[in-house]
Amino acid sequence: MGNRVAREDFEWVYTDQPHASRRQEILAKYPEIKSLMKPDSNLIWIVILMVLSQLIAFYLVKDLDWKWVIFWAYAFGSCINHSMTLAIHEVSHNSAFGHCKPMWNRWFGVFANLPIGVPYSVSFKRYHMDHHRYLGSDGIDVDIPTDFEGWFFCTTFRKFMWVILQPLFYAFRPLFINPKPISYLEIINTVIQVTFDVVIYYVLGMKSLVYMLSASLLGLGLHPISGHFIAEHYMFLKGHETYSYYGPLNLLTFNVGYHNEHHDFPNIPGKNLPLVRKIAAEYYDNLPHYNSWIKVLYDFVTDDTISPYSRMKRHQKGKVFLE
Repeated sequence: MGNRVAREDFEWVYTDQPHASRRQEILAKYPEIKSLMKPDSNLIWIVILMVLSQLIAFYLVKDLDWKWVIFWAYAFGSCINHSMTLAIHEVSHNSAFGHCKPMWNRWFGVFANLPIGVPYSVSFKRYHMDHHRYLGSDGIDVDIPTDFEGWFFCTTFRKFMWVILQPLFYAFRPLFINPKPISYLEIINTVIQVTFDVVIYYVLGMKSLVYMLSASLLGLGLHPISGHFIAEHYMFLKGHETYSYYGPLNLLTFNVGYHNEHHDFPNIPGKNLPLVRKIAAEYYDNLPHYNSWIKVLYDFVTDDTISPYSRMKRHQKGKVFLE
């Protein structure tokens, strides 16, 4: 339990991320993939149903004993709220209403944010676009852990605590790595979210509010779906920066597991990513991938060669255009 990991720094590389060149090569060979770059209207109705299901859950837990409030927050609410964060991920790529209606997508993201309890949709959009453009870039990509995380969370027990506390690190890491001026949309997102939280508290009571916030904290921490945070870009095999997952939890996460496919084609909604893999099978079938996010979490915690330092990192070359 006290063994320290072998890594003492990130894996610094001096090559560009592989996704842009692979995208060009695949499109040259399979131009029909461009037809998959269209909005997913089903996403709108799925998000609405998810929000309604959580509103019903808020009502149903308001008079339960506290132990059952926490139980249902983990057993049910955590799945919905984590899935909702990945719906917001889809919306951040304009997958709901298309690129011709960017503000419709932003407002819809604010709506999808409501049952999560913490305003984050607008900020996520700003930082996530940087993650795609400048994958692994020092001081830009806030998906990369801080040096403190790599240095401190270096034993089995500390890595276990890091997994539990992932929501807090994702929330505060941008303030240390790449702080941005607050936009008016972020202010609106915050005002609407706080107003919603206050209404839930006054109409349904403290238990409903605690259920909502606990569902987000538990669902984004030590939870099977949270394996995708580590599976996507942590370097389990040297030289491989992005990994896909082809297991059943893709059904709950808008196919975010198809992560190589997503970074190759960020304009294609998650619904169509399996088709990308099918059409260009020779580009993906031989890439390392996972079939279990639970095993990813277990291996991350127990493997003495893996830590928050297990990320490929690069100094950005050329001009940077931040979101």
